[in-house]
Parts: sequence; C-alpha cells; structure tokens
Amino acid sequence: MSVVGKQLNPVQTNSAAVAANSTAAAVAAGSSSEVNNANAAAAVVAAAAAAAAGDAKRKEESNVTPEDVLRLNKITDDYLCSANANVFEIDFTRFKIRDLESGAVLFEIAKPPSEQFPDGLSVEDTMLAAAEDLTLDDTADPNAGRYVRYQFTPAFLNLKTVGATVEFTVGSQPVNNFRMIERHFFRDRLLKTFDFEFGYCIPYSKNTCEHIYEFPNLPPDLVAEMISSPFETRSDSFYFVENRLVMHNKADYAYDGGIIV
Repeated sequence: MSVVGKQLNPVQTNSAAVAANSTAAAVAAGSSSEVNNANAAAAVVAAAAAAAAGDAKRKEESNVTPEDVLRLNKITDDYLCSANANVFEIDFTRFKIRDLESGAVLFEIAKPPSEQFPDGLSVEDTMLAAAEDLTLDDTADPNAGRYVRYQFTPAFLNLKTVGATVEFTVGSQPVNNFRMIERHFFRDRLLKTFDFEFGYCIPYSKNTCEHIYEFPNLPPDLVAEMISSPFETRSDSFYFVENRLVMHNKADYAYDGGIIV
C-alpha cells in the first residue's frame, strides 16, 4: 500500500520577495545616476528602519523555555510566541520525508526559488529587501505559514523509522544552539516527543540537515481510531535559539488517504 502523503494547504507566498523583485525591476529601468542615488538613500532608510524593527521585535520575545513545553500535556490552544519573535529570520525552504527502510520518498515540498532569499545579495540589496519587508500591510494574517495540514494513507502508521530532511536559511544574525522540540498528540494523548539539535548557523547561510524519527509502537485499537478520526492527530513544533522560543508552528494529520467510503 502506498504511503505517499500530501500537504492540503499551500505554501504561503512571500509577498515581500515579490515586492522586492518588482522594486528592483523598476529601479533597473532608470538611469545609472538615479539608481545610485536611489539605492544610497534607500540603504540609509532601510538601515534605520531595520534597527527600529529589531527593537520592536525584541520587545515581543517569548519567555517560554524548553522545560515549559516539555511539561505540556496537550496541544496548545494558541501560539506561544509572536511571529515577530523570529528575530533571526529563520525561513524553512524545503522539507522531505523518507522511509529509512525502503528509501522511498513519502512527501516533499519546497518553496519556489523566486520566494527564497537569493544567493550573493550585496549589503545594499539586502537593506533594500529589508525595507520592502517593512512596507507589508499590517493587517495581513500574522500566523500565515505557521500551520500545515497533511494527509497520509493508513500505511504511514506502520512505518518504524522516518528521515525528515529540512532546508532553511537564516538572516543577518548568527544562530547558536538552534533546537526543535516537537510534540505529537492524538486528541489529548501524547504520542511522542521529538527533540533535535540543529547546532550553529552562520549569518545569511542556507542549511540542510536530516533528523531521524523513530515512531512508537501504537496499539491496533489506537491506530484504527487515528485512521477514523482525521486531523485529530496534531503537533506543536517549538524552535529555540539559546533556550529562547523564536518560532512555534502547528500541524494536523489525517491517515485516511486512499480510503474509499
């Protein structure tokens, strides 16, 4: 039986990247002197704006610790940190799940290259991109991109060991002691806690790592209930830098893919 999964809600579009590309095209159409003057002025404005934004983001830092989330006995009702707590600009750009026994790829998704942070950006271009980020509509959903819904076939619950490869970029600050704690629940029953270290990431770097998930042995009656109760299996993923919560993502899962009622 196939265990290939799919994501039921799309990857969020990074409107900042689209806006930055539009701005770059408009600037390129002008004269060289106008471009230099505009870029210089924009760089100064962007530097000041980025500093102000950094101060605002630091005020929204979470006091939640790894020990706090490890003590949770159910899925959280809300996000435990603001989207602005991600002061390190960590951005996940690719995700792949594979069965380690067979090597079969069960699920894979990636952001289009146009939505990823381009390689080789100059400092000036980086500042311009930061300025575009700050012009986004404040009424946009602050939690966009923090929730994912997956659907797998029942055979997924028979897997023993799965490798999850993640690719991500970081912004202008170095990232020390990057750690993820992921808690999986069926209703209010804890199924498994996964605790992974990403290590150190240099500024403006693209990083790839694979974490190994060893699935618990679930009783047959629980497996049957999980299959018949789509999206009641849920997870909280908490991301810490130096024991400070900077990201909190949520997901839910169905295991009834391919079942004909």
